[in-house]
Amino acid sequence: MNLADTLARRAASTPSHPAILFEQAELSYRDLDAAASRLAHALQAHGIAAGDRVALFLPNIPEFAIVYYATQKIGAVPVSINAIFKTAEVEYLLNDSGSKAVFTVAELAQFVPRERCPAVRHVVICEGKAEAAAASLADWSAGRPGSFDAVDCAPDAPAALLYSSGTTGFPKGVTLTQANIASNTASAAKYSGYRSDDRLAVFLPLFHVYGQNYILNAAVLAGATVVLFRRFVPDQVLAAIQQHRITMFFGVPTIFIALLSMDLSAYDLSSIRYEMSAAATMPEEISRRWSERFGRRIYEGYGLTECSPFACYNDLVEHRFGSVGRAVEGFTLAIFDENDREVPRGEWGEIVIRGPGVMKGYWNRPAETETALRAGWLHSGDIGRMDDDGYVFIVDRVKDMINVSGFKVWPAEVEQYLYKLPQVQEVAVYGAPHAEKGEQVFTAIVPKPGQPLTAEAVIAYCQANIAAYKVPARVDIVAELPKSPTGKILKRVLRDQAGQP
Repeated sequence: MNLADTLARRAASTPSHPAILFEQAELSYRDLDAAASRLAHALQAHGIAAGDRVALFLPNIPEFAIVYYATQKIGAVPVSINAIFKTAEVEYLLNDSGSKAVFTVAELAQFVPRERCPAVRHVVICEGKAEAAAASLADWSAGRPGSFDAVDCAPDAPAALLYSSGTTGFPKGVTLTQANIASNTASAAKYSGYRSDDRLAVFLPLFHVYGQNYILNAAVLAGATVVLFRRFVPDQVLAAIQQHRITMFFGVPTIFIALLSMDLSAYDLSSIRYEMSAAATMPEEISRRWSERFGRRIYEGYGLTECSPFACYNDLVEHRFGSVGRAVEGFTLAIFDENDREVPRGEWGEIVIRGPGVMKGYWNRPAETETALRAGWLHSGDIGRMDDDGYVFIVDRVKDMINVSGFKVWPAEVEQYLYKLPQVQEVAVYGAPHAEKGEQVFTAIVPKPGQPLTAEAVIAYCQANIAAYKVPARVDIVAELPKSPTGKILKRVLRDQAGQP
């Protein structure tokens, strides 16, 4: 099997149907498959083979899909890198994955430290001018055949590496297989009712599992059209909905909250038939207000990168406010207590999952894999409950995880970077509520004696080294951190001291 076969089939059955609309450009399914095929030939010609890792450090541009499907065609493994990551983060992911090639844009190439990434043989620029040390996608693909027989892959062969931050501090590579992604893509198309005449507003990042599998791969499977945006700019997206008669809209809670605060009377949004929210829990009150105002439900799903991503969806017919739905066909969800025993319906506990979308494991992390996959269950670390009809309700998140506009920020990772500052003696990173983002990052730092440190210097350091959503909104320089008798830092005390609930 090969995930790129779905693209080839669409190119054969509906060659002129638009696959991607982007700014002033249009790629038909024939165009997209031919571009991916030419690049597949180029990858092989440059020594990239099945099983090798290929990094996609790309924003939302059509070239993301071209590189993704080209990589799939040769049986290599696409490694998605957040397009707002900076040098330290990119370096870690490239070295951890052992990526042999990096596809990026001229604007981001400065954050690729090739000299510190020994496995990287090629840097290819997909947009903008390629400098002397890099090649261009156009040059790589020029003159190569526009058809390619995809490599036959085993169902359990790695098909994607998507990095998910963990409590160990640095991101872990979630290894999704051909079968994982094929299963989740098929369920997405089925449960959300994708049709070939649908047009999808896609401003969510394609480097994220939500945008990559649930939207892009499912759209190609259904033969639908992706209307692609670099990012969410409300007026641009709303105008495009009217212009292109977009039918499906995918967001995160903060986007729906922002739209509810806007006057939308200038736009004709009547073409939309389906709206989906994921990546963070949608407040029930927002769902109700949306339904009352627009006469449509916001559908939700629950999952995680380790599930490819979704394990349950709201039913298209039977919908319950506040719930993320019931288990997808083939999946089983349960609620376990701290001793890995199932709790009675209605009681809260950890959500555990098993099914065809559950990851193969964490890349080169056998211990973490063993911890996450126990007795056939994926332990999510998320807290929820299940009612008598099998509907799942998210009660809480992992204790210390910070959810900023749908992006997970693990305090331990930010702390790891802050500890690299020579003036830092102790540091604690924690989350605080934010009206629009859901949460924001706060930090408290104890400087080393005789080594003064300012909040401004800490923020500047973070802005230069980590993604913007991880940068602390507030930095407190303190004499000491509150601790338990065993020496554990008490973050709940910091939250109280900061005036947060």
